[in-house]
Amino acid sequence: MDLQVYSDAQQLSQAAAKWIAGLIAETLKVRDRFTIALSGGSTPKLLHKILAAAPYKEQIDWSKMHIFWGDERAVPFEDDRNNAKMAYDTLLNFVPVPPSQIHVMRTDIGPEESAIEYEKILHQYFDKTSNSFDLVLLGMGDDGHTLSLFPGTAIVHEEKAWAKAFFLPAQDMFRITLTKTIVNNAAHIAFLTTGTGKAHALKEVLKGAYNPDLYPSQEIKPVSGELHWFVDEAAAANLK
Repeated sequence: MDLQVYSDAQQLSQAAAKWIAGLIAETLKVRDRFTIALSGGSTPKLLHKILAAAPYKEQIDWSKMHIFWGDERAVPFEDDRNNAKMAYDTLLNFVPVPPSQIHVMRTDIGPEESAIEYEKILHQYFDKTSNSFDLVLLGMGDDGHTLSLFPGTAIVHEEKAWAKAFFLPAQDMFRITLTKTIVNNAAHIAFLTTGTGKAHALKEVLKGAYNPDLYPSQEIKPVSGELHWFVDEAAAANLK
C-alpha cells in the first residue's frame, strides 16, 4: 500500500492528476485502451476539472479511454445527486471520449435491471483479461463506506456478482454498485480522501482492527494490483 499525504485538496488533486496521466501514458504503450472506474462524491470534482484542462486535456489520449462508474444513486440523470451527471458536468463534457466508450449505470430502467446490464458489459470487457480495470478511483465517506458498500449492509460481503443493486433505507433510495470482487481485481486502485470528517474512519480503516461491517473500505484489498491512498493533512490527522 502506498500512502501519500498532501497539504490540502488542491495539492492532492494536482498530484493525483499527474499520477493518473502518467499511468494512462504507460499503459497505452502496451495496450490499446485504458479502463477507468470513476467515483462519485465531492472530492473528485476538483480532480476532474484539472484533468479537463491544460496540460492534461492535451496530454491524455482520450480516444482510448473507456469510462465506467464505481456506483450510482438510482435517481434520474438530470438529478444533481447522479454520479454520472457530475462526471459529465466536470470532465466528460470537456474531453473527447467516444460516447460508445462511456458506460453509465443506467437509471432510466429498474435498478436491478441496470445492475444486470452493467455486469454484462463488465464481462464483455474483463472475462479474458488478467486484471479488471486499469484504474478504479474511490472515495471514502465519513462512516468508512466506499462505492455503495455501507456499514452493516449485505453487499459488503458479496463474492460472486460484479455489480449489484439494493435498497438503502438510510437514504430511502436504491443504489447500484460494483462489488469488491471486480474492484479488487483491478491493476490500480486509488482512494482520494480529504477533510477532517474522514480522520476517524481513515485511522480505523488503515490501522484499526479488521471489521468491514463497521468500515467497509477495509474490504478493498487488490488481489494482484496496487493500492494507493491520496489523503490531505486534515484526513490524516489521526494517523500520526
